[in-house]
Amino acid sequence: MGGLGSSSTGSSDSSASTGTATTDSSSGSSGFGSLGSLGSFTGSAGGAVPSNDVTSNTGCKKVTFIFARGTTEMGTLGSVVGPGLAQDLIKDTGSCSVQGVDYPADAAGNANMGASGGPKMAALANQALKQCPDTKIILGGYSQGAMVVHNALNSVDGSKIAAVTAFGDPMNGQTFKGVDDSKVVRYCGSSDFVCDMSGKTQGTGSHISYGSNLAEAASRLAQIVGVKA
Repeated sequence: MGGLGSSSTGSSDSSASTGTATTDSSSGSSGFGSLGSLGSFTGSAGGAVPSNDVTSNTGCKKVTFIFARGTTEMGTLGSVVGPGLAQDLIKDTGSCSVQGVDYPADAAGNANMGASGGPKMAALANQALKQCPDTKIILGGYSQGAMVVHNALNSVDGSKIAAVTAFGDPMNGQTFKGVDDSKVVRYCGSSDFVCDMSGKTQGTGSHISYGSNLAEAASRLAQIVGVKA
C-alpha cells in the first residue's frame, strides 16, 4: 500500500462539516498484509521541505506536523502526500515545523497495523510537546502511514493532539483514539481499494491520486487548529 506517487486528479469524497470521508467503507482490518507493496513512483509536490524539525530541535513554531509515509515510499515524508501537504501547511499557517516518521514502511508492515511506526510517532509527538508546550500537533499519514497514526494514539494522549489527517487509510471508518472526529480530516478515494472495502472497487489509480486534495486538506487543518498565516 502506498508508495505510488501522486496524480493531478483526486477522487476522494470528503465531508467539510466533519472532516470524515463519505465513501462507503468497512472498519474491517483483515488482509492488509496480503496487499503488499504497490510500487514506487516519483511524486509531484516538488521543492524541498523540512522533515526533521523535531529531532533537530530547530525551534518552536505554532504548529508541528508529524507525518508517516506509505509503503515503499522514500525518505520520511514519501512523495504522494507528505511533501505537498507539508508545503501547504507551512503556507497556510505561516508557522509550521515538519517531522517525518523514520520507520520501515515495508510491505511486511501492513500486517502489523502500524506497530512498526506508531511508537516512533508517539515519541515524536511527546518530544515536540516537551520542547514546545504551546505548539499545535497535527498527526498525519498516508496508506500504511495512516495505520501508524492509529497505533501512535495508543501511546499519546489524544487530547493533546490538535488535529489528525489520513489519506487512503486501510482502517477507514475507525475512530482515532482520544481525538474528536471534528478534528479529523480524512480522504478515501471512491475507487481506492485500500480504504474503501465495500467490495465495489477495482484498481490502484485512486490510491495514488490524492495530490489534488492537499491544498484543501491544509486549509481545513489550519482552520481546525486555529492558526492562519
